[in-house]
Amino acid sequence: MSQPFSAYVICGTPRSGSTLLCEMLAASGVAGRPHSFYRQQSITHWADRWGVDYAGGVDTRDFDQRYLTAMLREGTTRTGVFGIRIMWGSVAEASMRLERAQGGNTDVAERFAQAFGPTLYIHLTRNNKVAQAVSLLRAERSGLWHLSADGSVLEGADKPEAVAYDADRLAAIVAELESDDAAWEGFFAERQIKPLRLVYETMTADPQNALASILSALGRDPAIASTVPVKTAKMGDATNTEWAERFERERRPA
Repeated sequence: MSQPFSAYVICGTPRSGSTLLCEMLAASGVAGRPHSFYRQQSITHWADRWGVDYAGGVDTRDFDQRYLTAMLREGTTRTGVFGIRIMWGSVAEASMRLERAQGGNTDVAERFAQAFGPTLYIHLTRNNKVAQAVSLLRAERSGLWHLSADGSVLEGADKPEAVAYDADRLAAIVAELESDDAAWEGFFAERQIKPLRLVYETMTADPQNALASILSALGRDPAIASTVPVKTAKMGDATNTEWAERFERERRPA
């Protein structure tokens, strides 16, 4: 039986496969057009793209109301499903902007429901945090974030910068990723939310199956997933493996 969800929130951490998932959901044509609409650094990008004026600044109630209206319009497909991706670091930004747009003083999950309607939460994690950290370090410092399936640049620098191994930064990233995952778990537990859970390692092995599980949860035909191509390319290579093994080796007790 179909579920009464009109929206979903992809709850993730960087380099957990969320771009792959967002691209496929959008390509399905029936499950919204999710993106990181409340990432602080991207607010003016989306405002420009949607024609939302911010001459008076982006920290006003008027702007946030117009931004929310445009976001719902652009992130919703003809089926009436809205999608958004939110990393843990953007939860506070989303809550603040929705509070300003909606008024009142309610919990962030209630704000999502008020803005988006009945909402499915999708928790996306990656088991191998060291591999995730290596991927994030290389993306941060090279400037190359994502490749399309044909090998062209989807997001980031056309000419990536060279990146050196950095054990201290990797350790910090691993700690951040573990903390963010724990924060999401706390978010769900405190609100008695049972998210749809996806794991990077399983999802990337069979992306269409992961997409089908989401479509089914949204009350859409899961068979559509088999027609949706994978839109992104895996970027991990021998260097990723080498750095991950080196980091694990170096942090073992002597």
